[in-house]
Formats: sequence, structure tokens, C-alpha cells
Amino acid sequence: MSDKTMSEEHSTRGAYVTGGEFTRDTNYIEDRITRDGAAGPNGEPGWPVEPGRYRLVAARACPWANRSVIVRRLLGLEDVISLGQPGPTHDARSWTFDLDPGGKDPVLGIERLQEAFFRRFPDYPRGVTVPAIVDIPSGQVVTNNYPQITIDFSTEWTEFHRPGAPQLYPEHLREEIDQVNKRVFTEVNNGVYRCGFAGSQEAYDAAYTRLWNALDWLEERLSTQRYLVGDSITEADVRLFTTLARFDAVYHGHFKCNRNKLSEMPALWGYARDLFQTPGFGDTIDFVQIKQHYYIVHEDINPTQIVPAGPDLSGWLTPHGRESLGGSPFGDGTPPGPVKAGEEVAPGHGAG
Repeated sequence: MSDKTMSEEHSTRGAYVTGGEFTRDTNYIEDRITRDGAAGPNGEPGWPVEPGRYRLVAARACPWANRSVIVRRLLGLEDVISLGQPGPTHDARSWTFDLDPGGKDPVLGIERLQEAFFRRFPDYPRGVTVPAIVDIPSGQVVTNNYPQITIDFSTEWTEFHRPGAPQLYPEHLREEIDQVNKRVFTEVNNGVYRCGFAGSQEAYDAAYTRLWNALDWLEERLSTQRYLVGDSITEADVRLFTTLARFDAVYHGHFKCNRNKLSEMPALWGYARDLFQTPGFGDTIDFVQIKQHYYIVHEDINPTQIVPAGPDLSGWLTPHGRESLGGSPFGDGTPPGPVKAGEEVAPGHGAG
């Protein structure tokens, strides 16, 4: 497929509002990385777990990619799966490694993530998304199926988890985690996009109602329990957190999700701060890159591409008082250590 065709038909910059209700393309490369390289239960091609073989490409700006960075850090997989980080903006073809020296990923040697997709699928017909896992020896993309990536980190890479790694997807809670995740994805994670990319007043009004119904449900649920499922952090908390971290900075204004701010919802705001102040969460959040991505890339929503100066982010570090609800962040486990050298959020980009 030519670059021109890719740009016109599968643009990842500029043209997001196409009329009516926004519908997310959820068809991803479904390959799995499994402990023995076996295929997935539905016949998904399998690749073997192998330390040092794969590179996780995950832009700081993207909430779907942010999940994989958090889970990788919580489980202590930093020295097993390397991390490539594209910049916060991209052109119509792909995320680019413009923050790296020479504009190339230092391990993969590519300027655009698109190159890894084309090495595997020369006529790849869809948008190039993060997170993506790339096979370093071949330079080919393995998968960009973001919901499965974090589950596999928890269940297939257990041999390489750090001592004290938390159980993010414990078997006895999986059914409830899956139920919560389904509603959070459809109504909140994707719900903010459904508001922001609505192409008609009717579509926006319906999306807005659905979003706030779900946020009110979460506010009530989290008023009496510290975490979404069980007494410690699980996959469900990771998935909700990355949307909450972007809510006041981006979704409230840019996506018109403006009934009220997150900071005006006591339980959700306390919950979000609790997680933010937990090692592995807030230390992955780059508010500068987040705002640059949404306000610059979404040209049809923000044609001036002006990035707002606000909001004040200091509230993220204020006491949350959630300890009174019981539970502990890592269950029987321990917090992760310091952020790996070279992966720190840049000074002034966090909530200081």
C-alpha cells in the first residue's frame, strides 16, 4: 500500500470526526507471546516468552500504551522487555521516534513504528497503534492487541516477574475483573473518545449521558472500597487509572466531558490520587506529552493546535485518605523499585 493511500484511508492525524457516532476499530494483530510459544485458545499465532527478544513500543501520551508501561513496571519486567517511546505527536502515517537521537529508535533502528508493521505485513491496512510489541531480531511487529498484552504480562511472563510482584489478574477474581473491565472500556475508556469524536449533537448527547452514568456508578462503587475489585490493585485499576489521569488535563475540555472535573468527584478523585501516588502509576505520567498529543494531533477538534497552560496539577500530590477503606496496594507483594534509568518522566512534566 502506498504512503498516499495509507495517509488518505488510515490517517492517524487530523481527521477523527467523521460524522455521527464514533466507532473504534478494535481489530488488532492478535498474536500472543506465551510461555511455551503455543497458540492462543482461539488459534492466535504464538510467540515464545524470551527475555531480551521483544521491545514494547509505548508512547507516554497514549492511555492504552500507558497501561502496558504501568504493568511492565509493577511486575518488574523492565530488564526483560525493553521500552521504546515515540514522541507525543505523529503524522498521518505513524508514531515517530522524534525524541530519540537522530530520530530513530536506538534498538530497532527505525524512524516510524509503521516500518515494523510493514516488515510483517507489507500491505498492512489499518492504523498503526501503540502499544505494540516488536520482535527485535526480525524487526517485525508481533502484536498491538493492547488488552491482551497486559494480561499476558501477568500470566505468561511469571517466570520473570520480580520478587514481590503483585497479582494483577488473580484467578479467583478474573470473572469480576473482566466484568468491570468491559463496562469501564465501553463507557469510560472509550466513552471519552465517543464524546470527543462525536460528529453530531445527537451522538455527543448520547455519549455524554453514557459516560457520566458510568462515572457516577464508579463514584458510588469507590465510595466504600479502596480498589475496583478485591483488596489490592488489579488489572481493572490500571485500565481505569490511565483515563482518570488524563481527565481534567484533556478530556474535560478537549473532549467536552465537562459536567464536572474529576477533582470535583470525591471518591474518584481520592482513588485517582491514591493510585497516582503509588509507585508504578504516577511516575509513568507525563502531563506535558499528554496535552501535546491531544491538542496538537486532533486538528479537526483543535485547529489552532494551541496547547493549554492549565490545569493546575499540584492537587495530584495532596493526601487522599483512602487508607481508611482498608486493603493494601500490592496485597502480599511489595512496591516496585525506582524507575529504570532512561525511562524517567522529564523534570517538570509530572505533577510537581
